Parts: sequence; C-alpha cells; structure tokens
Amino acid sequence: MATDPLRVLVTGAAGQIGYALVPMIARGAMLGPDQPVILHMLDIEPAAEALKGVKMELVDAAFPLLKGVVATTDVVEACKGVNVAVMVGGFPRKEGMERKDVMSKNVSIYKAQASALEKHAAADCKVLVVANPANTNALILKEFAPSIPEKNITCLTRLDHNRALGQISERLNVHVGDVKNVIIWGNHSSTQYPDVNHAIVNTSGGQKPVRELVADDKWLNGEFITTVQQRGAAIIKARKLSSALSAASSACDHIRDWVLGTPKGTWVSMGVYSDGSYGIQPGLIYSFPVTCEKGEWKIEQGLKIDDFSREKMDKTAQELIEEKSLAYSCLS
Repeated sequence: MATDPLRVLVTGAAGQIGYALVPMIARGAMLGPDQPVILHMLDIEPAAEALKGVKMELVDAAFPLLKGVVATTDVVEACKGVNVAVMVGGFPRKEGMERKDVMSKNVSIYKAQASALEKHAAADCKVLVVANPANTNALILKEFAPSIPEKNITCLTRLDHNRALGQISERLNVHVGDVKNVIIWGNHSSTQYPDVNHAIVNTSGGQKPVRELVADDKWLNGEFITTVQQRGAAIIKARKLSSALSAASSACDHIRDWVLGTPKGTWVSMGVYSDGSYGIQPGLIYSFPVTCEKGEWKIEQGLKIDDFSREKMDKTAQELIEEKSLAYSCLS
C-alpha cells in the first residue's frame, strides 16, 4: 500500500550531528522501513555550500525511501509542511563565554524558529530539540509557538538513556537489548539523574532487577551515575569532537518510539513538559520515564522514589528552574 511521504526537518543539517542523522532518516531508522520521507535541511548562510554538499551526497546514496530533499538557509522554506522537526542547530558555548551569553544567543535562534514552525509546519508537527541547553531551548520554543500543543514539544535525553543502558550491559556482560527501564530524570546536563532502581535485565532465568544483578550499590550510586553524566565530555576528550553518531542514533530512537510506540512493559526517557508528576514543578521541560502509543507519550506513573533519588531529582529540577529564569531574563 502506497504511503504518503512525511516531511522531516533537520536544522543545523550541515553540522556533525546533522550529517550523521540525515542518512539514518533517509534509510528508515527514524520512521520505519516502509515510510517514505522528504528531508528538509536548514542551516545558516555560512554553511550553505556545505549543505549543498550534503544534498549531493543524499542524491548519490540513492535511498529508496527518500522522495525529495529541500536544502535551504531560509527558515520559512525549511519549515513548510513539516511533520517532524529535529532541532539540532544552536549556538555552541565557546571558551570564555558565560552561560548567559550562550543562553541569549539560543533564545534568539529558538524564538525565530518557533514562529516559523508555528506558521508553516503541519498542525500535528512533532518537535525534538537536540541543541544544548536542550531542555531550556525546548521551553523557549514552546513559549514562542503557543499554538503547537505542549505535548508535541520534547527534548532529547534518549542519548543519556542509551548511555545508561550501555554502561549496565558492559558491566554485566549482557546484550544491551536485554536491559530495559533505566530512567533519566531531569536536565540533559551533568546534573541529570540516571536511575536504575526500576531497571531490569532479561536473563535465561527470567527478568531480574539490575540492582540485584550488579550487586554493587557503591558503583551504581557513584561511578555509574557520574560516567553517564559526563559521557559527553569523555567523548570530546577522546575524539576531539562531540558525540555525533550516538546523538543522531538516539534522536532516531526518540522519534521512532514516539511515532510507532514503545514495546509493552518498556518505558524510555524523554524530556517533556512537566505536569507536576513526581513532585516536579509544572512548566519545566524535564526528563521523565514515558511510554508511547499511537503517537502520544504518557509519563509512567506510580514508581517508588527513595530518598537518594528524591534528592537527585530535585537537584536537577533546581538547575532547570535557574536556566528558565536565565532564559526569561534574556527576553526582557
């Protein structure tokens, strides 16, 4: 049965993550092996030539699912009719810059892109913000695109979620596909809280709790958490470049599960608009455990939170409250 193509916007498409992401989308890793796509790639004027080169490569790769490519530096053209928007473009923090300087640059970028999406994207457009500070960039986008439903604006913490799965699988020497239900709470920053209290592993003897199998609370409450929190910095140190392949792959995972649904009994981590669940202040974009069905996400409710977790969850919420006020001060 013929399926109409979906239009997928990638901003910052000539950058490292964009370059890793667009072939994954064109190959069906984001929306499934039977879903044709039209790629909309946006970047800034100085990257126009590089963007042209990416478009040439997409043509040369002859992807069967790729039904068209729009490569532009015009935000209105880029946003026209898009069903999914992956916001990778942003202003990176440079040496000697204060957080407020970075925040004010990104506030102006996300303000402009929000109004273009609101006016020109498809009414049900799903938005994923990847560029840092991801949670707060998503919040700014939500503020300036009030007609986009708040449930349709999310940020990427799936990379952290996948990093946590990877660390557990390495520690236990099991396949990563057998580990599930870790949680990333909070901000996509070094205050995030990777939580394994509800995580399980499929073993030959059935499902077992991660904490029981690892049998080392000192590692789980210490080194494991800091390794996940600081994995991005470790990759920059090793590669001399930030993580692009894993960021692109997890962006595909995020959208795929959101659109096509999570497996039964499995949740994933997504940065979503807080409704007050788990005592987190409403009005923040905060990472929660969510399940997805029929294109809708829902926060997994009723999980027991111990004192150790409570403290970590509140600490990362506090950072988001501070970021929010910093972002709002850039608007005045």
